[in-house]
Amino acid sequence: MHTPVWIVVVTLVVAVLALVVAGVALVTVRGRARAGAVAHIGERLDDAVGPDPSTRPTRYAFVLNPSKPSAPRLRDQIDTIFAARGLRPASWFETTREDPGQGPAREAVAAGADVVVAVGGDGTVRAVAEALAGTEVAMGILPMGTGNLLARNLDIDVNDVDAALQAVLAPHTRRIDVGRLRLLPTDGGRGETQVFLVIGGMGFDAAMVADTRSSLKAKVGWLAYFMAGARHLHSRRVELRITIDDRPEVRTKLRTLLVGNCGRLPGGITLLPSAVIDDGILDLAAVDTRGGVVGWAQLFGEVVMQGMGIHNDLPKKIGRIDHTTGTHITVRSERPQQVQIDGEVLGEARGMEAWVDPAALTVRAPAPKLVTQR
Repeated sequence: MHTPVWIVVVTLVVAVLALVVAGVALVTVRGRARAGAVAHIGERLDDAVGPDPSTRPTRYAFVLNPSKPSAPRLRDQIDTIFAARGLRPASWFETTREDPGQGPAREAVAAGADVVVAVGGDGTVRAVAEALAGTEVAMGILPMGTGNLLARNLDIDVNDVDAALQAVLAPHTRRIDVGRLRLLPTDGGRGETQVFLVIGGMGFDAAMVADTRSSLKAKVGWLAYFMAGARHLHSRRVELRITIDDRPEVRTKLRTLLVGNCGRLPGGITLLPSAVIDDGILDLAAVDTRGGVVGWAQLFGEVVMQGMGIHNDLPKKIGRIDHTTGTHITVRSERPQQVQIDGEVLGEARGMEAWVDPAALTVRAPAPKLVTQR
């Protein structure tokens, strides 16, 4: 006996509402915790992060997004910590609307910085990484944004500024891959090459990011993306031609194509469970669903299950995610599509080209908790 569709729909709506309510509560609690952490930053920094001339860089530079409400107080507190621990005074550089971080980071390197710390959200982190990729200067992260995607994938605490600062001051570094992407514009040619650190995408995900209001993000955090996505559940599937490395071109119709360097997102969601940030490979996910709300419900279940290491290989699913890997990917569309990288919309294009730059960036981050074997 088949369950009536309306029951499935009602169940899904109730589940979504519960997720939204729980998420709002979580965002509120974490926001208060973060405010408290900023207010008391430095109290839990132990002697392990004190100066050690034989192993520790002597010049830190912080690239700060001044639009963050806690930025002025955070700067004063970090300066106080550096003075108390006998570290060389940090240099400070501010981002602007016109320059989200590339220029300030390059200024910091030119001034002799050994570690350049991105203080802000994903846009600031990506901009600083773009300036440091290919150099020997290490990047630190003090996550102050909505998604804080790279920080999550590097196991940097996104809710505790104290813990994040410990990772910045501790001597452990990692070499990670950097993704590079350029648009194939609607008027032909190739766009400017952009760096991405986590995930780039074409289709539904980019349309969702483009439709997310900044004011809503400030109120409910990453759930704003979820709410924007609900407005695109009935959008048309996109027809793409995909070439991976030297394999034959594949023609397909789907909701979105994701190209990732790593795969953890807010809310405990893992879109690319096999992605490793330092394996020299990009992971691809072709996401598709049909059947309206029921298909999206199945797709959500697929995402949850794969994050738990459970894979459903049934051939006739109406919501599915197909995975593969490569080092160079070219995607073309008959109709212009939105493209995003690390939560930033690049605009509409008829295609995109993405490739990996192995071990291009040094980051201050905790040692990996788990090494994933392919």
